[in-house]
Amino acid sequence: MTNTKDLEDFSTQLLSQNLEQRLQNVVATYAGQRIVFSTSLGAEDQLITEAIARLKLPIDIFTLETGRLFAETLTLLDETEKRYDIYIERFQPDPEALKSYVENYGLNAFYDSIERRKQCCGIRKVEPLNRALAGANIWITGLRQQQSEFRQNLDLLQQDGERQLIKFNPLLDWTHDQLWQALEERQIPINPLHNKGYPSIGCEPCTRAIKPGEDERAGRWWWENPEQSQQECGLHVAQNHH
Repeated sequence: MTNTKDLEDFSTQLLSQNLEQRLQNVVATYAGQRIVFSTSLGAEDQLITEAIARLKLPIDIFTLETGRLFAETLTLLDETEKRYDIYIERFQPDPEALKSYVENYGLNAFYDSIERRKQCCGIRKVEPLNRALAGANIWITGLRQQQSEFRQNLDLLQQDGERQLIKFNPLLDWTHDQLWQALEERQIPINPLHNKGYPSIGCEPCTRAIKPGEDERAGRWWWENPEQSQQECGLHVAQNHH
């Protein structure tokens, strides 16, 4: 199932299902193909991880260990593996590329310009992600439409033309309240920073708590003009929306 019409029909079918049914349905439909899930250990990703582990689905889970993550995130990574008896593969930046960036521009050069910030994200996140996705057919994410204006244009299932795979966003239509109710009901471990005003947690130097009324992703790269940078690191922007 690779053409746009088929994907749109399948997305419509999935809309009436719960998270577990959506995951099981995609696994059954793409049986024999490699399905991977990228977790940043955020609230959405923790919910998906718990469902994958509980249902024992044949989905490889990985995370991007950027070298600048919060200590709380790294602690949660270990705790999640132990709690659900799973292995989360860690993908790290290429050491030479990182060394070159730091030597040329400085460790925190991402504050200097959008270009330098995107270079840093490219080294610490985008290139490791491309390695992690090599050979995958389906990429599962924790994206939700409510998180930002940009994400309202996404579909449950869509072609990622650049990476030649299908992207599956099983929580896309979930509300903030639905998400947190499910986390509470299932007693899923979450990053303690969520309770300190951080709905979206990335690298420590690039994440702040948000103010009341702000977008859930307003705490990411807050020093930039959101119209210019889309408040995205590049992992989810180069794609076809259907």
